[in-house]
Amino acid sequence: MNITRENVDALNAVVKVDIAKEDYSDKVEKILTDYRKTANIPGFRKGHVPMGMVKKQYGKAVLVDEVNKLLQDALNKYLTEEKLDVLGQPLPKKQDDINWDGDQFSFEFELGLAPAFDVDLKNEKAIIKYNIIADDKMIDEQIERIQKQYGKLVSQDTVEKDSEIAGTYTNEEKEIDNTVTLTLDKFKGEATAKQFLGAKVGDVIALKTKDLFENDNDLMHALKLSQEDVSGLEIEVNFTISEINKRELADLDQELFSKLFADGSVTSVEELKAKIKEDAEKQFAQQADQKFLNDVTERLVENTKFDLPAAFLTKWMQTAGEKEIDAEQAKEEYEKSEKSLRYQLIEGKLIEANNVQVTMDDIKNHAKEMIKGQMAQFGQMNPSDKELDDIAARVLGNQDEARKISEQLISHKLLEVYKEKVNLEIKELSYENFVKEVYGDN
Repeated sequence: MNITRENVDALNAVVKVDIAKEDYSDKVEKILTDYRKTANIPGFRKGHVPMGMVKKQYGKAVLVDEVNKLLQDALNKYLTEEKLDVLGQPLPKKQDDINWDGDQFSFEFELGLAPAFDVDLKNEKAIIKYNIIADDKMIDEQIERIQKQYGKLVSQDTVEKDSEIAGTYTNEEKEIDNTVTLTLDKFKGEATAKQFLGAKVGDVIALKTKDLFENDNDLMHALKLSQEDVSGLEIEVNFTISEINKRELADLDQELFSKLFADGSVTSVEELKAKIKEDAEKQFAQQADQKFLNDVTERLVENTKFDLPAAFLTKWMQTAGEKEIDAEQAKEEYEKSEKSLRYQLIEGKLIEANNVQVTMDDIKNHAKEMIKGQMAQFGQMNPSDKELDDIAARVLGNQDEARKISEQLISHKLLEVYKEKVNLEIKELSYENFVKEVYGDN
């Protein structure tokens, strides 16, 4: 067997594999001999079928199969030994004139080669790394939400701004008859809320469905209609008030603290505020890290310039999926995935350059921590090591789950590399201002 490579350019190559009779003949002969022993052909005893007949009936199929196996093994070995960094998979060049009756075979494969490039994590323009804090306003609002949640309802004679109003939406034509409990802050316009102020049990409020709420989901819930039914709906509904209550805030005392933290870790308002701040800022840190990771990724893709074997990859994508697609679809698919592919190549360079590694122990420990957190949500605070090991083993028995955890860990380790090496600017702000700055006011 002989394998040669011709580099078309820096990103494309053609590999030619020449297979001679001596490469496959012994294997083919052995398989046909085994076939002869088990062949069941009318007129011949088992094991006594003439070899010529076996070759005539099965010879070509066995030859084709064995040559293809030999070809794939040889090609994979060649790519490994030559340490070729290929993109996608080798594409066989079309050959309509293969003479399977001959002794010598030649096959050619197109290769897409990964480009050579360097990655520079130090940029002149700093990337913002947000430090999101839970300010006093947020903590106070959270405490008030907790007090409302654990508070008690007190009956009212008339609707006030902060009342909880039970009642029924009706419209005879659309067969709407749905009982709900609402608060006035749910309505989109202040004019709607004003219609309720001062109303009593038994009063009927006429409402226009157009612009009643901020979005269709709220209207769907209020009227108990489908998305299709509420889309563009412009009718009048009546809301008949059946009950008016005000939620009396729960006292900030030990009884409430114990309901919130059964382990006794909170015994004062100051400790409650500290706990809320700690928990909130842990979540904010995850959001800030994700934002930083996204920004670094964007910057790296934008600033790391290299060419790709676009024509090869587009062609490869035609047959890479479960279903074959045409050239136009492959072009669209390539354009959608090019950015992701570029980052994969950049990421690979960074993983190698910074010796980022994930061991099986890392994956197992991360899985156990995830499981522990999930169990805590259901009140199981102290699972045994054996219990965690057993569940982790079942989870990691799923290759997709194991791969997902491995990718998460690599991403986390790269994030630490970025924090250390990227030119960054720390910006501290409240969560409210973070949302405004990153996502806009809407």
